[in-house]
Amino acid sequence: MTSRERVLTAFSHKEPDMVPIDFGAMGSTGIMAVAFNELKKHLGVTDDVTRLCDWGQQLAEPPKWLLDMFEVDIIGLGRSIAPVDDPDAAAEYDAKWGGEWKPWTLPDGSECVCETSFNPESDGEGGWYRNHPDGRLWCVMPKGCLYFDAGPEGYHQLQDVESIEDLADWHPGKMTEESLAGTVEKAKWLHDNTDYAVMTGFGGSILESGQGLRGWGQFMMDMAGDRPLAEEIIGRLTEAHVHNAKVFMAALGDYIQVVQMGDDLGTQDGPQMSPQLYHDLIHPAHKAIYQAAKSAAPQVAIFLHSCGSIRSLIPDLIDEGVELLNPVQTAAADMDPKELNDEYGDKLTFWGGGIETQSVLVDGTPDEVAAMAKERIEIFGPGGGYVFNQVHNIQAGVPPANIIAMYEAAKSARGYPLAQS
Repeated sequence: MTSRERVLTAFSHKEPDMVPIDFGAMGSTGIMAVAFNELKKHLGVTDDVTRLCDWGQQLAEPPKWLLDMFEVDIIGLGRSIAPVDDPDAAAEYDAKWGGEWKPWTLPDGSECVCETSFNPESDGEGGWYRNHPDGRLWCVMPKGCLYFDAGPEGYHQLQDVESIEDLADWHPGKMTEESLAGTVEKAKWLHDNTDYAVMTGFGGSILESGQGLRGWGQFMMDMAGDRPLAEEIIGRLTEAHVHNAKVFMAALGDYIQVVQMGDDLGTQDGPQMSPQLYHDLIHPAHKAIYQAAKSAAPQVAIFLHSCGSIRSLIPDLIDEGVELLNPVQTAAADMDPKELNDEYGDKLTFWGGGIETQSVLVDGTPDEVAAMAKERIEIFGPGGGYVFNQVHNIQAGVPPANIIAMYEAAKSARGYPLAQS
């Protein structure tokens, strides 16, 4: 099978020739640039420049040689590095979508390149910060830190809203077909010139968008104590997302296989809200958005990224039209992999859950890592409906030998029929 055929077969809950593998197709399945530089050093790779593709999470963009090494089957539409070996095709891709880059030094002192539009300012003490256009301190990376975090002042567009009347001038933006022209051209190129399954991000968040607009705590209080205001914000977000989903999917649906929605609903110990509050307020909005996307492009699978313990919300997610669930945070409460697969494996494709990134991947031995990767494939893989990936991004400090052990084990164990321990 080609990678695309393999992925589509797994999505249909049939067994392909091998379990599909993802590495870095979206912003929660990849590797931090610091960890990638350590991996390259371990492998003796000296002729490759690390591209910082996500400055907030400090992620590296996986180059073609790494996709090949890990036998990856899915790529993201946002990538800047050509996922092809043909030099003429790669040059064409780079000329159109390669972007402009400049040198940058990562927090551990190792080197990478970043987009020229990324221009943080020095804090004079070895750290960095970025301001919002209105002058507020937006995000900070103090010396010794690995990420850009929200600044102490914060910034939330609707933070001063006290009533529905205060929302009079606020309306979320809407897409047009013309605004997607370049994205469509790129998607068609990847569809026509590679055998990968192509994934693109749409987003469509409700909870995270509300928290970003109002502040995390304030939006939670809105939902609990000012239902009319929360419903108005959710309603306007939903209207815009539904419109955008229809435009987005109608334009791109012929060239992609997966569309990524995202809304972090869980914590380590349980959902961020009661299942009833989710069902009453967020579920109808998610359902409208996901079904609008599906109606515009029925052949494209709906992928939801939601961290944390969300098992109690899964029936609602399935009703909404979610088909692929990531990152399958199996170390969170009530997220036992076997129980999840036994209960929902015939209805959902689990995407992730392959290694515990909070424990085994960072502090286990290579043998322990390999054993877990094989065990998770044996749990999730039978009957199709599984894409192998670690639980969320590989963080700085993960031993390179463990990264290699994880993917070597996945490669050796992913052929059907699957071995049983």
